[in-house]
Amino acid sequence: MNDADLGDNIDERIGQLEQSKNPRSSEKRFANDVAHLDPSRWWFASSAFPMIAGTLGPVASAFSICALVRPWRQHYPPGTDITTAAFEPDPKWSDPRLIQTLIIVNAIQLAIAIISNVFLLLNMARRVRFSLAQPITIVGWYMSAICLIALNATAAGPLVIEPAEEYIFSQAFYYGMFAAILYFLTASLMVVTVYGAATSHYAKDFQLTTAQRTLMLQTILFLCYLLVGALVFSTIESWSYLDAVYWAQVTLFTVGFGDFAAASPLGRALLIPYALVGVISLGLVIGSIRSLVLERGRRRLDARMVEKKRRQLIRTMTRKGKDEILKPIHPDTNDTSASAASSPSLPGTELARREEEFNLMRKIQHQASTRRRWMAMSVSFSSWLVLWLVGAKVFQECERPYQNWSYFEGFYFAFVTLTTIGYGDRTPVSNSGKAFFVFWSLLALPTMTVMISNAGDTVVKAVRDATLELGNITILPGERGFRKDLMSVLHRLTCGFLFQPTDEDSDEDSDGEDDALPPGFLSNAHRIRREENDDDDNDEESDETEAYSTVLDRETSRAPPPFSPEPKDSQARPSPRDRQTTTTNNNTTTTRRRRPFSRVRDPTSALPASRADYHFLLISEIAAVRRHAKEKPARRYTFAEWAWYLKLIGEDESSSATHRKARPHIHSKKKAKKAAKKRRRNGVVDEENAEHTEAECPDEDKWSWVGSQSPLMGSQEECEWILEKLTEKLRDELDVVRGEELERKSTVDRERDLADERKGRDEVDELLRS
Repeated sequence: MNDADLGDNIDERIGQLEQSKNPRSSEKRFANDVAHLDPSRWWFASSAFPMIAGTLGPVASAFSICALVRPWRQHYPPGTDITTAAFEPDPKWSDPRLIQTLIIVNAIQLAIAIISNVFLLLNMARRVRFSLAQPITIVGWYMSAICLIALNATAAGPLVIEPAEEYIFSQAFYYGMFAAILYFLTASLMVVTVYGAATSHYAKDFQLTTAQRTLMLQTILFLCYLLVGALVFSTIESWSYLDAVYWAQVTLFTVGFGDFAAASPLGRALLIPYALVGVISLGLVIGSIRSLVLERGRRRLDARMVEKKRRQLIRTMTRKGKDEILKPIHPDTNDTSASAASSPSLPGTELARREEEFNLMRKIQHQASTRRRWMAMSVSFSSWLVLWLVGAKVFQECERPYQNWSYFEGFYFAFVTLTTIGYGDRTPVSNSGKAFFVFWSLLALPTMTVMISNAGDTVVKAVRDATLELGNITILPGERGFRKDLMSVLHRLTCGFLFQPTDEDSDEDSDGEDDALPPGFLSNAHRIRREENDDDDNDEESDETEAYSTVLDRETSRAPPPFSPEPKDSQARPSPRDRQTTTTNNNTTTTRRRRPFSRVRDPTSALPASRADYHFLLISEIAAVRRHAKEKPARRYTFAEWAWYLKLIGEDESSSATHRKARPHIHSKKKAKKAAKKRRRNGVVDEENAEHTEAECPDEDKWSWVGSQSPLMGSQEECEWILEKLTEKLRDELDVVRGEELERKSTVDRERDLADERKGRDEVDELLRS
């Protein structure tokens, strides 16, 4: 019987499972994400520009507040002290009946800018649609920029007070100028972002993570903390509010010039919690900027540079006729023997060729990563140098009328500030100098932080490696010996001219696990510690396998266990990990077997014949890869490990059925169809696929380690990719098992219904006969 139409639901589910078994030709099985195929400029437009706008937009609004709180002019007769200059009220408009003044216009643009910031924040929080928030944000920022530009131009032109030499612009005027620049810049960046979304280069949404979306909120909170603190201390210490803003900036950035300092007991008491919380908050914001720029940008730019390097290398190899290593070896042809005879260095099997291809891809990744690190270092250093030199010139011009600074004094002051030394022997006293210092330091500190981080990956690493190499040939000889260490140093110093490394040396140098180990006895200690950690990982994996237990009947336990082959050496003593523990309890026997999966990762090893063992193996490897995903830096797998994991998800590296020769560039489907049609019309046959067409594998599923569909391409980490594929494989396997169970249950229900029907007919026949 079928309760509640259960049989119909089961049949429908079985039909869905049968459809799911069909190959999905539209999906690429082994491709990573497409981050490496998109030009870097669209990553900047979709991710970097919104982050910059979300950071600088609130800064512009903070400067607008500073431009609003005080008049824009001060009376400064020659020979007087600038710190005592009186503020001159803003002039009225020419029509005396109108009450609007410069302060009213300034307040209106500030309100518009705050609304724009709120919509941008809500858009980043996914509370407002992209198509609604961005026009409001862009138009609002442009309107604020135009208003401030008009106000600054009017104040500097038609509304100049005579005699002009006795009046100067206050800090508020310069804050308004800097706010106008930032509003115009951020609005222009968002225009580029909207253009990229409108032209379908990415979705109409910010391509940001949760941490990146909160960066704008962190910036707003820090700026509010700075401005409110300046208000409190200006009241306590009887400072001008904008001088208090300058003091708060100097304090929270830990420069500490000393030209402004809390003198009252209350101010000094409040300084301790204010500075403590402020420095920590600033550190969190700078840390977020650093991590987001370095981590997110590193993976994206690495992927793009690897793609460019890959295309360049394939073109070079094809042009020079050295692309034999990229062609799959098919066992049903004589190409293998001919290629081996012409070039003995070529591998003879497809598995060996794929390993060579994999190693070639690793070299491409290493070269691209090195180039990316030095490019990032050069860009960050150039930005820091520009801020230093240009800032020195601006400070010189600002302070020349008041302190007669030379360029060297501005140069010296900028350096002392950038390095947060802050002697205090040179400090700005002009209104323009103080306002520019606040604006300049907000840009300089993140730039300095990013530059130091990039230096740690390049310059510091080079110095460290040079020190270790020097130790190798002096007091800390490594495992390779003094002679090989000296040859390696001379090879690097001569740019590869002397002492070409042998294959063994290359293998040792290319071992990714020992890249970060120091030489000599220190490396032995680190290596022993790493081996102990690997043993701990193996113990964890083995502990997981202990949970695998099979409850058998006493009669069944007498038979040899399925899928537990005898070791080759029957006399060998089994290790404690391989022993089987049998516990008898009443009529059952529990057999616990521990299988060393950490030593099973061999691409030539056979997969379990039992479905249950295969599922358990998938679960064990998923647990192992999840532990790998927690490692810092991200783990890079060897070819044997990759081949093993690919074998688990249905890809055999020793078979050329799913392999192809790498192409320099992936064209669109329309261009590919036109090119194929042109080749057929000209009688040209694709040597790559014409001779060997496997019906079981579509062309889009064929891939190469150095191709654009390689798992090593893209911005996704290797452990993330493997974990995703293993999880999909396990889900598909369990889905099949579930379908079989449902099918079996449906069959049992049908048989039960037929039996009930026959029984009913028999009862009716008996009643009729009686």
